[in-house]
Amino acid sequence: MTRILIVDDQDDIRAGIRAMLLLDPALVVVADLSDGLQVLPFLRDHPIDLVLMDIRMPGIDGVEATRRIRAEHVAAEVRIIVLTTFDQDEIVLAALRAGANGFLSKTVSPAELIAGITEVVGGGGTLSANATAALIGHMADNPPPVVDQGLLRRFDYLTPREREMIILVARGLSNEEIAGQVFVSPLTVKTHVVRAMTKVGARDRAQLVSFIFRAGLCSR
Repeated sequence: MTRILIVDDQDDIRAGIRAMLLLDPALVVVADLSDGLQVLPFLRDHPIDLVLMDIRMPGIDGVEATRRIRAEHVAAEVRIIVLTTFDQDEIVLAALRAGANGFLSKTVSPAELIAGITEVVGGGGTLSANATAALIGHMADNPPPVVDQGLLRRFDYLTPREREMIILVARGLSNEEIAGQVFVSPLTVKTHVVRAMTKVGARDRAQLVSFIFRAGLCSR
């Protein structure tokens, strides 16, 4: 069972998310809040596995609320998915740097939302297609001035197949798209990517993409 907290200042959005999550009996909405300032006090008194966090809210925004959660709760304790209508690269990066484990648009279907939650709760990360494009576009347009040699050495432990998979991840392909390109199952792709994440110390898919660019692998 996954215990979920919804944080959004719009009543209809919170109600809509609740309705979508009812489709999966393994997901339980413990509560919903309308203000970012309420989140930390609530978490101190209630065990929560995942926070669905809006970006634009009164009090403090979702990025600052995420940052404050991470000051008290590591990712292994509380996972965070940012839900928003904004997919600009600066918002994606700010949320991920603050400690979010995923970034989804509020326009996702119930199946996409549940799949994203399942991925993040399982230790992975999820990004909407637009958010992925924004993140990769930003990194491609703003390459690091120098290659991070320490990060680059971490990739020495990857197998050739794992390296092949993560380069495709960094180009914005989903597991299904990678599977179709290299002629394996999506589950096999996921297995390779998760192993690669473990070897390089990436907490999720988004951080893996960041590591790849900082190590200069996309230009190789």
